[in-house]
Formats: sequence, structure tokens, C-alpha cells
Amino acid sequence: MDQYIEFATNHYLLAFSLVCVIFLLIQDLISNSFNKFESISPLIAVTKMDNTNSVVVDVRELNEFGKSHIENAINIPLGKLEEKLASLEKHKQHPVIVTCQTGARSAAACKTLTKAGFEQVFNMTGGMQSWEDYKLPVKISKTQS
Repeated sequence: MDQYIEFATNHYLLAFSLVCVIFLLIQDLISNSFNKFESISPLIAVTKMDNTNSVVVDVRELNEFGKSHIENAINIPLGKLEEKLASLEKHKQHPVIVTCQTGARSAAACKTLTKAGFEQVFNMTGGMQSWEDYKLPVKISKTQS
């Protein structure tokens, strides 16, 4: 035990970094355990799209969406999601797969959808960046903003 204390006093930045990383990991575990939505990989998302009447909601901005998106995805930017929830009302019982560019905005959108009463909400981890890394098909809009 004395060696640990000596190490921590000699390398206080490393010790502080370790404490921060442990804190962030515990915080992430706790927050994920209370989420009412599930995170899925792009490959599992494809399986859900093939086997169910799921809907894909892309919460990126229109110019990002125009560059490449999943075919038949509904584009609702995250900032406008709450005001456009009524347009998704018919999909409340269906699986809703939410994506963005990297997976950060889609987590916030998933929280909004679960609060609004959507029953099966899935966050696609890694977003469109991960989708494209797996070489999955994308659609490019002819009209870009």
C-alpha cells in the first residue's frame, strides 16, 4: 500500500487522470442503466430494418443529411425534433432507429423520443460515420443545401 501512495505522490497527474477516468466510466455505466432506449450497432440496425417495419430517424442538419443518408430515413434535425414529434406519432409502436453523424446527437434524440412515449427506440452507435465504415449503402440527395 505504501508503494501506491508513493507512486501517487510522485506521479500525481497520472493518479488524478486515473481517478477521472474511473469516475467517467462509473458515470457512463450509471447513466446507461437508466436509459429507456437501447444502443445498437449499424449491423444490428440493418437486421432490424430488414425484419420489422422500423423507421430510421436521422437527426443531422439538412446539409449533412444531403451528403449521404440511409435510404428512406426521415430527416428531423435535433433542434426541431420536439416540434415535429407529431409527424412521427404513427410510428410510436414501431422500432425507431435514431442516427446522427457520430452517435452523440442521436442519444439526446432517443431521450426525447422515449419521454414522448415511443416504445422501441434504438440509438445507432457511431452514427453515419460507423455506417459508412461498415460500407453499408447510403443514398445521396440530388439537392443539397
